[in-house]
Amino acid sequence: MRNPRRVAVASAVACVIAATAFAASASARGRHHARPSPDKPHAEFESRVAPFTLPFELPGGQYAPVAWSGIPGWADDDQLAAYKTFLVSCRSILATRKPAAADSKAIGDSLRAPCEATKTATVTVTDLAAARAFFEAQFTPWRISRLGEPEGFVTGYYEPIIDGSRTPTDIYNVPVYRRPSNLFVRGTTQATLSLPNKGDVFRKIGRRKLVPYHDRAAIEDGAIAGRGLEIVWLKSQTDLLFTQIQGSARVKLDDGSTVRINYEAHNGFPYTPVGRILIDRQIIPREQMSMQRIRQWMAENPDGGNELRRQNKSYVFFREVQLSDADEAVGAQGVPLTPNRSIAVDRLLHVYGTPFFIEGELPIETDTSKTPFRRLMIGQDTGSAIVGPARADIYLGAGAEAGKVAGRLKNPARFVMLVPKALDPTIGSKTIALPRDRPSATIAKLLPATPGTAPIVAPAVAPPVTATTVEPPKVEPAKAVPLPQARPTLEPVRVKRVPPRRPDRHHRSRPAKPRGWFW
Repeated sequence: MRNPRRVAVASAVACVIAATAFAASASARGRHHARPSPDKPHAEFESRVAPFTLPFELPGGQYAPVAWSGIPGWADDDQLAAYKTFLVSCRSILATRKPAAADSKAIGDSLRAPCEATKTATVTVTDLAAARAFFEAQFTPWRISRLGEPEGFVTGYYEPIIDGSRTPTDIYNVPVYRRPSNLFVRGTTQATLSLPNKGDVFRKIGRRKLVPYHDRAAIEDGAIAGRGLEIVWLKSQTDLLFTQIQGSARVKLDDGSTVRINYEAHNGFPYTPVGRILIDRQIIPREQMSMQRIRQWMAENPDGGNELRRQNKSYVFFREVQLSDADEAVGAQGVPLTPNRSIAVDRLLHVYGTPFFIEGELPIETDTSKTPFRRLMIGQDTGSAIVGPARADIYLGAGAEAGKVAGRLKNPARFVMLVPKALDPTIGSKTIALPRDRPSATIAKLLPATPGTAPIVAPAVAPPVTATTVEPPKVEPAKAVPLPQARPTLEPVRVKRVPPRRPDRHHRSRPAKPRGWFW
């Protein structure tokens, strides 16, 4: 057993030694440095460096600064058209209440500053040069891509114009469903106007039981038929499939009127590209793959088309929107899209309204053409297949011609993301706290390194702190502090203990007091 009095004496001696050493160190330098820990040799250095995080991060992505002059096609693009599209996004951004917590996405809520600047800039931004100057003043360009890849990837989408009917007929017998009341997405309520295109989706049975929702095959076989969910009726399941892929459509009725439908919800199953299945089965070569080619094969192989379509278990529900024929489709940001200026991006990484400059050679004119594409785009939409930091779906407008171009776009492209000046990493890096100076030679002698740790070494020449070298104040060297004499060896003291007295049986029992000889 350890003697309490000896422990107290040893602790007091140790405190005196530590206090004396630190006092000498402080008098020599005016401040003390932590001694490295044996199990953490770099603990002293780590304690001096202030924590620093990058202003923004792209999970799974990489980015590097680029000059405006280093972006091919920047000087030739029509930034005024992009500025008008950016204004549409800004109205939505400024109308939304600023979130209380920090946004987990790359640039968070930083687009508010450029959008606030548009309130005064709109008066002067009336031509291409002024619009270009606005973007260069409010943003810094950063080339982005997936980690380890030099380029990104682009596809195209459009708004189909198809024939339909308000009532079922022999010709129009494929229903377009609105969202069922028993469909639930975790984290949302039934009052949500448009549910996210990703996440866990459930079907409610009874009062509490939740199960996965019906897949495409079950719905096509009538799992939710007869519940009054039909908006309009189309000619074929192929028309419905490609309407679901695009996310919106203009349905032309027999009386000449148009019904506009937009994405509202999905059944929770991941999207499976039917074109990829045809390539894997070696039915259509990769270089010939397009939306038109898929339609042709399905029309020529009705039974195979049904089986192929059901491989994609994902199913989309729509809502009717009150838009005229002159209005463009509405994207996930809730604003009208602009053909050739709006893109769909990964909503988990990017913020709606972010400008992206995309450059590449795309088959716009023909299937084999390499049309130069150099254009500033605005992220205003999303899609379940749009995943990654440098991945975009270009909105090309409505109608058959836009559909032809969209059907053959599947090409690599280079991305430049315009980041608000408030998040410029080159500006933020200037505020990184530098580590404190190394200790002087005097302190290094007073605090020698213990075995297994790196010694504290004073710099041979102090680096200049400014353009004019500042001489450090002269400090008198600290006197050596003698160590205390060795502690005398004490003989252990044997303590005799006496067992406690047994209480008398006629009296109440009480705890016995220890007896013996102690220091």
